[in-house]
Amino acid sequence: MQPPGQAGPTADLLAGEVPLLSARRTDEWFPDGNPIWKVELHRGQRLLASWDAASGASQRQHADRRWSPGNASPLPIGIYALGQPEPWGHDLWFDLQPRFETTRSALGIHRCFPGTGCICIPDRSDIDALAAWVRRARIQQLTVLN
Repeated sequence: MQPPGQAGPTADLLAGEVPLLSARRTDEWFPDGNPIWKVELHRGQRLLASWDAASGASQRQHADRRWSPGNASPLPIGIYALGQPEPWGHDLWFDLQPRFETTRSALGIHRCFPGTGCICIPDRSDIDALAAWVRRARIQQLTVLN
């Protein structure tokens, strides 16, 4: 069963404090060998939505994540300021600004596959749902957990 906000927020789900957005690597794999990441939206212990994503190239999952810009590693663990979704070609871009020291730059969430250093959400309906949540719930932070 899918979480209640999978396709986007409803008036009932928007009531209450701002939900928390996080990203984490799972032990699951896409058919091409890239690890599946989950971008998840929680309010307290309640999972509101969860979207499959990729971050970093499959062979670079254990590369240095805080330094060496352009090394195709996943996003570093930590807290990021999350920008509002904005047009990016025919897709969307959510700017991510690390709240910790790193030489990495030009980080974001966007639609692509596989991941090459950002958080890449391959499914268009998923990124549209995430955009609706970010806009309507005023989500301004992402935490990368692992």
